[in-house]
Amino acid sequence: MTLMETHGLASMTDEAQLRWRALGDTSRRPAVVMLHGGPGLPDYLDGIAPMVADLAPVYRYDQRGTGRSPWRGRHSLARHIDDLAELLDAWDVPEAVLIGHSYGATLASRFCLRHSDRVAALLLMCGPFVGDWRSGDRAERVRRMSAVQQERLRELEELPHRTEEQEAELLTLSWFTDHADPERGWHWAAQGARQRRPVNWEMNGELGKEGRVDPLDEHIAELRACLPARAELLGGANDPRPFAALESLGRRLDLPLTRIEDAGHEPWLEQPDVVRAHLRRFVRGAVSA
Repeated sequence: MTLMETHGLASMTDEAQLRWRALGDTSRRPAVVMLHGGPGLPDYLDGIAPMVADLAPVYRYDQRGTGRSPWRGRHSLARHIDDLAELLDAWDVPEAVLIGHSYGATLASRFCLRHSDRVAALLLMCGPFVGDWRSGDRAERVRRMSAVQQERLRELEELPHRTEEQEAELLTLSWFTDHADPERGWHWAAQGARQRRPVNWEMNGELGKEGRVDPLDEHIAELRACLPARAELLGGANDPRPFAALESLGRRLDLPLTRIEDAGHEPWLEQPDVVRAHLRRFVRGAVSA
């Protein structure tokens, strides 16, 4: 089946322009909106949008300051939430099925806190991570790297300026441990280091700092109260970020959690058929509700 592809440029109220793309019949409702992670990366969810675009139109966009949405200025979680609300207006989508990955799961959760009436269903993939998960993540990444790789990563991180080649090397070393299979993980990380560029490190730092000042962890009870009827978690069993953290969140939110075996932080790369089946089940249920 050949799916219709459309794209456009949406103007925000502060004059930022965000590039978006859609796959599937955009006249159908509700629509799916996929939110990529980072923060500071361009959209990279092109591999999973086709998995469900025959069931509902799938919208994606480059968050401001990334990819084809160039923008300079201070980043805030509130502004990124407003961006999503304004994009839904531009697309004439009263409510959406939100699928967020990694930081995109955090953004989807915070959007739900502000605009629960616009969330028809919510799938949180490989996030959000709350509580004390960072120490476990760091320890597991160290375990997956050789001493030489660890030292080289430190050297690259400490450079005041990096060449394009050094930046790609840093990203590859940072990302290959996201995957269950280290050999294939190195290939995917090297590929991502070329394609997911440039990284907006300022955006990453500003949103990360705000998230630590006002952690999502302190809004879990509020989030649980405003979740849509259909909401789920999904994660890779071999993500360096502790799967136990997602299990804890699932209990606190009273949500079902799907565990993808032999997969890491991007489970659709290592277990595409399993992830496709879960996404299709979720979206089919959301659009037929």
